[in-house]
Amino acid sequence: MPVGKRIYLQRKLPDAQLIEDFKKIPASNVGDVMGRNCAMNPRIHLVSSPKAQMMAGPAFTVKLRAGDNLALHGALNHCNEGDVLVVSNEGDTTRALMGEIMMAYLMLVKKVSGIILDGPIRDIDEIGKWDFPVYCTGTTPGGPYKEGPGEINVPVSCGEISVNPGDIILGDPDGVVVIPRNDAPQILKDAQKFQEADEKKLIAVREGTSNRDWVDKALLDHGFEFIDAAYEA
Repeated sequence: MPVGKRIYLQRKLPDAQLIEDFKKIPASNVGDVMGRNCAMNPRIHLVSSPKAQMMAGPAFTVKLRAGDNLALHGALNHCNEGDVLVVSNEGDTTRALMGEIMMAYLMLVKKVSGIILDGPIRDIDEIGKWDFPVYCTGTTPGGPYKEGPGEINVPVSCGEISVNPGDIILGDPDGVVVIPRNDAPQILKDAQKFQEADEKKLIAVREGTSNRDWVDKALLDHGFEFIDAAYEA
């Protein structure tokens, strides 16, 4: 098996209804019930203009050599409708991994749910206007190599978060969280409860009935000291 040049054509996929249900929950609420330890680094941010606030779909992972998009071209051939492409790039920020032509193929022909690149793109003057979720680290006119190596549908690291093929990817204007496929049913239940509690807190704020007594208690529990005096320099 040519490690470094593997293309896996199959993945274990999450239930489609799970994906639809996650679209109703902000990424921040999902992240909070996962120990606040599942959000990609904010250098990866939304650069396009999707009309729908939420992006969700199963991860179609792509592992690239820094600044080389040959395997990404392979992913364009083999990804499926509804997928979210998750592209690792060894931290490179000097070469755009794709531009308008490749992106249009993903959006119009393959009909994927979106793409996340741990690296830059180009042609932002057009892509930035599209009703298609594109998350990346920025832009550059510098183009990529097309030599490989690279792999498709293997575990990757994107934005310092591990992503396995078939994990649920959830993105909104705040950024991207990764939901492990096997844990997704329980995470959904926890996130739904969390969202319901969050909405009640917001109502209390608007009605002037919120209770923040817990803050001083938490400060004391963590060793803070309240000093009834002015600071002397």
